[in-house]
Amino acid sequence: MMNIDPRASFRLSGRASALALVVAAGLGAPALAQTAPAPAQAAPEAAPEAPARQEAIQINRIVVRGAQRIDQTTVLSYLPIQPGDTVDAAMLDVAVRTLSRTGLFADVQIGVQNGDLVVQIVENPIINQVIFEGNNAVREDKLREEVTIQPRGVYTRAKIQEDVGAIVELYRLSGRISATVTPKLVQLEQNRVDVVFEINEGPETGIDAITFLGNHAFSDSDLRDVMVTKQSAWWRLFTKNDNYDPNRLEYDREQLRKFYTNRGYYDFRIISAVAELLPDDSAFGLTLTVDEGDKYNFGEIKVVTENERLNADFLQSLLPIRTGDLYESDKIESAVDALTFAAGSAGYAFVDINPTYRADPATDTVNVTFNVREGQRVYVERINVVGNTRTIDPVIRRELMLTEGDAFNRALMERSRNNLRGLGFFKDVKVEEARGSAPDRSIVNVTVEEQPTGELSLGAGFSSVESFVINAGVTEKNFRGRGQNVVLRVEWGSLRQQIDFRFTEPRFLNRDIRAGYDLFHSRYDFQQESSFDYRSTGAGLRLTFPLNGYTSLSTRYFIKDDEIIVPSGYCTGLAVGSRALCEQIGSSLNSSAGYTLYVNRTNDPIRPTRGWSGSLRQDFAGIGGDVNYLKTEVEGSWYYGLTPSWVVSLQGSSGYVSGWAGDAVRINDRFFKGGNSFRGFENAGMGPRDLRTNDALGGNFYAIGTIELTVPNGLPEEYGIKTSLFADVGTLGVLDDRYRLNSSGLIDTQIVDNLGLRASAGLSVHWKSPMGPIRFDISQILSREDYDRTETFRFSTSTQF
Repeated sequence: MMNIDPRASFRLSGRASALALVVAAGLGAPALAQTAPAPAQAAPEAAPEAPARQEAIQINRIVVRGAQRIDQTTVLSYLPIQPGDTVDAAMLDVAVRTLSRTGLFADVQIGVQNGDLVVQIVENPIINQVIFEGNNAVREDKLREEVTIQPRGVYTRAKIQEDVGAIVELYRLSGRISATVTPKLVQLEQNRVDVVFEINEGPETGIDAITFLGNHAFSDSDLRDVMVTKQSAWWRLFTKNDNYDPNRLEYDREQLRKFYTNRGYYDFRIISAVAELLPDDSAFGLTLTVDEGDKYNFGEIKVVTENERLNADFLQSLLPIRTGDLYESDKIESAVDALTFAAGSAGYAFVDINPTYRADPATDTVNVTFNVREGQRVYVERINVVGNTRTIDPVIRRELMLTEGDAFNRALMERSRNNLRGLGFFKDVKVEEARGSAPDRSIVNVTVEEQPTGELSLGAGFSSVESFVINAGVTEKNFRGRGQNVVLRVEWGSLRQQIDFRFTEPRFLNRDIRAGYDLFHSRYDFQQESSFDYRSTGAGLRLTFPLNGYTSLSTRYFIKDDEIIVPSGYCTGLAVGSRALCEQIGSSLNSSAGYTLYVNRTNDPIRPTRGWSGSLRQDFAGIGGDVNYLKTEVEGSWYYGLTPSWVVSLQGSSGYVSGWAGDAVRINDRFFKGGNSFRGFENAGMGPRDLRTNDALGGNFYAIGTIELTVPNGLPEEYGIKTSLFADVGTLGVLDDRYRLNSSGLIDTQIVDNLGLRASAGLSVHWKSPMGPIRFDISQILSREDYDRTETFRFSTSTQF
């Protein structure tokens, strides 16, 4: 094994420059120039002596010596000299440099003998393998991503030194400032070598202290919270931000500037940022000297346009800035975004908005003028769709609100992006514009990143009464890449058995209509909740069409055979079964039609941070069959993001079902709440109950409200863990009178139905794990009835494929 001399990369130019001197002394023999010696190889043939001549010589032929792996024709193709050319010292010098720059040769010598140009070469060896030794803190795959040399590639000293620098930089960025890398070679037969990088990682260099000088408005602790770089502490086990990284420190300087300028300090600046290594080389001490300056407010705010195609007064009314407001730099960016969006909505895709500032230290105000330069009205020339490795183009294009030839509209472009995100087919969606073939032409580039659309669903839960329960199902939301939704779910367990098949065509008859059908058979064991089993077999048809860009209407028809089964002897003999159950034993045919009106005015269909959504659902049973009822449900959600990581959401839902034509509502058509629908209570753990049998009876009416606050948890975003605090409040009740009264027409005291208020609060954790989304709920009951069934912990998971 031999060490590589890092100075070798400087020898080529020295040897090549010496060539002119040799040739100048005489062109009768080869004039030699060479690169630094390669790993030990057979020495090239000796060159003849050079006579003392300086005249130019005509070349009769070219002789290549020393070529082993590289064909002679390849060498001649790089050589800038041909037989018949007249050469002098300068031309030979150029020839040596030209061959050396190819990186194929460890040594190049060129001379002239008896009219022949003799090219003596030593080939660079081939790399057999690249080996890393001593790396413990950095994985080998990370190191291989940094180096440029690869097995079966050509070895050069320049590449080795470049890779040494890349490895050292990688360690530096991971906090190991003293790391060293020594490259070595292992000579093999057939002009091959193994390249070994011996790494001495050295200790990890932490941050002992972060100190600020010149800060008065905010404490050192406040400013340290703004920085990504953190002081080293024993409890920071899962972060790499507590080591010294000059690049990260530059980012922290920008974060501090944004922190101050968003709080009125317009002329804030960082005078210096000094990193001092402790005497024992174990950590750095960071000292940042700042000049806070005065606190400023916004002064005069103006919008100036070149002409009247974009009205300046209208644009100024859109600005989120008012005279007298505290100066905030983020508001400037928001104002530019608002103006850009407004111009894009008017068809001006490429506008230049340049805010200019004029600070007045006497009044501590900043006057801002937004200069808007609008280009021509732009039309969509072409729409490019890239990244869809599975989903076919028509599925994507039909979600776009713009077509080729339309006037460009930024609002429609943003809605197109939301439409694509709402499909759930893509991990990321970008819709961007680029300049077209003419100033009034724009190209829209739609870039998507496919994600798994199939899902293997698993669910599990614990409670104080019920044992461990698991279920599974298979869903494909993008069948054959055509956007078709197929669900095949088979569940089998002690409490539930279900076979369910659903198919949805999103563009029925090539129109903007979703059509589908359902086939299902299920049996639910409610013995622990309400002493009955429920069987249902049926089919349904569905049709959904949009009313506008935010509202859709869904219609449906279902026919099913329902059966209520109770244990043998439950309603006969000495057993005292609940009359609400005993009157409903047997089968019934349910034929129903219904609709759902849905409105979505949120800013994002997947993770909304602004806006609201709502739905109204009604089902009418009695189109033939044995069951007559009208069921109505209303749901609504509202979202408000305090910051990107702090989002408040309010959700409310209510429902009511009533029989008609003298029919009471059957138990399987009532509402049961708890579990995932009301955290802290078991499935069917709240609402009316028969105290004689402890059976849950469900209710004809429910109302539930939820407030949830998504909070940061301090974990890196790439972990995919979201945390939220929640509070659920609601009620469930209202049975038909025939089940609340006894045979004497009096209130049955054993049937409890009082619409008592239930409430719970707790913590929910959502983890996008490698197996799929997992959710944990930890609940504390705040209000309950004595007969309710509660739980404190529940989790569910689903696995994507």
